[in-house]
Amino acid sequence: MDISSEMIHSLLPVFLATGLGASMLAIGLIEGAAEATALIVKVFSGAVSDWLGRRKPLAVLGYGLGAASKPLFALASTAGMVLAARLVDRVGKGLRGAPRDALVADLVAPEQRGAAFGLRQSLDTVGAFTGPLVAIGLMLLWANDFRAIFWVAVLPGVLSVALLAFGVHEPDAPPGTKGVNPIRRESLRQLGAGYWWVVGIGALFTLARFSEAFLVLRAQQGGLPVAYAPLVLIAMNVVYAVGAYPFGKLADTRSHRKLLAIGLVVLVAADAALALAGSGPLLWAGIALWGLHMALTQGLLAAMVADASPAPLRGTAFGVFNLASGIALLVASALAGALWDRFGAPSTFVTGAGIAAASLAALAWKSPRETNGA
Repeated sequence: MDISSEMIHSLLPVFLATGLGASMLAIGLIEGAAEATALIVKVFSGAVSDWLGRRKPLAVLGYGLGAASKPLFALASTAGMVLAARLVDRVGKGLRGAPRDALVADLVAPEQRGAAFGLRQSLDTVGAFTGPLVAIGLMLLWANDFRAIFWVAVLPGVLSVALLAFGVHEPDAPPGTKGVNPIRRESLRQLGAGYWWVVGIGALFTLARFSEAFLVLRAQQGGLPVAYAPLVLIAMNVVYAVGAYPFGKLADTRSHRKLLAIGLVVLVAADAALALAGSGPLLWAGIALWGLHMALTQGLLAAMVADASPAPLRGTAFGVFNLASGIALLVASALAGALWDRFGAPSTFVTGAGIAAASLAALAWKSPRETNGA
C-alpha cells in the first residue's frame, strides 16, 4: 500500500501546483486535512477494535478504502476532487492504523517493543521510497503524464488488500476473553497520567513538523525538474528506513527522554538547512536530517504509547494519541502554507525550527510514569 500511495503522494504537490493551479495555502490545507483525518479516524477504529477484541477486520476495511481511493486521483480535475480522494484514502489509513499498531504491541514482549515498532517503521518506509522510484521511472518514460502514473498505482493497492485478507491470520483470543468498552469511565481511568504525558509530547512533536509535501515544493522551487520531484521523498525515506530499526532497538535500553531530545535537535538542524537553501548540498542535507529525525522519534513514540497503556485498551490508546497528533498536524500544515504564501519558503522552515526548539523545554517536565530511564 505504501508503494501505491507514495507513487501518488510524491507527485501530488507538483500536480496540484502546476497542473491544477492550487496555491501553497490550498496545498497545505489539503495535506493537513488529509493527514489529520487519518489520525482522527484512528481514535474510533482503535476503540472499536478494543470493543470487538479483534484487529484484522478493521485493518482489511482500511486497506480496502485506501485501494479504492486510487482511481479518484487519476480522475481529479480540480483541487476539490483531489481533496476528496485524499480524504477517502486517509480515512482508510485511519481505520487500519490503530488496530495494526495495537496488534504489533500485543504480539511482542515489552522489552522488545522499541525494536518491533522500529522494524515496522523501517519496512513501512521501504515502500515509501520504492513508490517514488517507480514514479520517477514512469514520469521519464511517459513524459510527465501524472494521470497515467496514478492509474498504475491502483495495482499495488489492490494487491496489498489481497495479501492482508488471505495471507495474514490474526491469532485467536484466549478462551473467555471479552472485548472492552473503551468509553466507560472505568476503562478511561486506566489510561493514567503517564499515558497523557506521552500524548502531550507526541502532539508537540507533530506541531513542530508539517507535511513532507513542503520538502518537495522547496526542492522544486530550487530548480529540481518535475520528473525528479519524488527524489525528495526517496532521500528522506531511505534515511528513515535505515535508521528506524536500530534507533527503535536502542530505545529498548536507553532513555526515551534523551532520544526524543536528540530527535528535536535534529529537526531544528533540518529546518535550518531547508530555510537557508532551496537547492544544492545543504538542501539535501536538510532532507536527510528530516528523515533522521523521523527515524529517531516515530517508532519510539509508538513504543512509549504501548508501554503506558493497558493491553485491553491499546487500540483506544493509539487512537487518542493519533487524534492529538492529527489536530497538531492540521494546524502545522495550514500554518506552513500560510507562511509560505505570505513571507516565502524560508519563513516556513524558520518557524518550524522555532517550535521544535521550544518543544525541548517540554521534555524538562517529568513523566508521571517513566520507562527505561526516560
